[in-house]
Amino acid sequence: MPLATINGIQLNYQVKGSGDLVVLIMGTGSPGRVWELHQVPALVAAGYRVCTFDNRGIAPTDECADGFTVEDMVADTAALIEHLGGPAYVVGTSLGARVAQELSLTRPDLVRRAVFLAAHGRRDTLQKYLSEGERELDRKGIVLPDSYRAAITAVLNLSPASLVDPMAAQDWLDIFAFSKGETTPGVRAQQNLDDFGDRLPAYGRITVPTLAVGFADDRLVPPTLAAEVAKAIPGSRYVELEDCGHYGYLERPDVVNSVILDFLSGS
Repeated sequence: MPLATINGIQLNYQVKGSGDLVVLIMGTGSPGRVWELHQVPALVAAGYRVCTFDNRGIAPTDECADGFTVEDMVADTAALIEHLGGPAYVVGTSLGARVAQELSLTRPDLVRRAVFLAAHGRRDTLQKYLSEGERELDRKGIVLPDSYRAAITAVLNLSPASLVDPMAAQDWLDIFAFSKGETTPGVRAQQNLDDFGDRLPAYGRITVPTLAVGFADDRLVPPTLAAEVAKAIPGSRYVELEDCGHYGYLERPDVVNSVILDFLSGS
């Protein structure tokens, strides 16, 4: 991925394909290359030029460990789209959905259409307690055993449908057990963006075409929150996908990709 000075930071990004620009925005703690598994190939095959990038907080993009705001991340994405000759179609998941939602609100000139996976304009009580618990573990330096951490990750992020088959469940657990590294200062700064109030009234001013996607078995961002976002935005669409947890775009990529492609094409 090339590094470029974008919005005053060094930002790591990659572009594949040709055609209309699509920018993919990843969620908390994950690099942009996660999109490469399923979404980038589908979008490139459909004739799009696709940009993935590491949000601030995720090396080798500047970690900005002293802290930053969602507004900073929105400005990063806006500057990247301008750097690439936008406007662009924008797809974000989880924290990336929040960035895409705020970008659609503040810079509609840069957004042709936007898809919000695991959309949310506020947090519910369980999310608040879970986030605070994770921060407390980090403050106390408590490291969970790999097997237990993998199991908790699976329960929180996957649909039960993905764990029915013992071999498939073992594959997921192995991935989670070996893929989680130390929480870096940059990731910690992303995790601290959880408390943001209620943005739903503001989303009533979004004018670009949008699609909010809820994952039916999402425990981290319940689909009711995604439905609220669609209801708040005039003319927005809402789709709820079955047998999907928070990682629905990895669990059922063909279904998620079809929803994204249909909406971007105006269907």
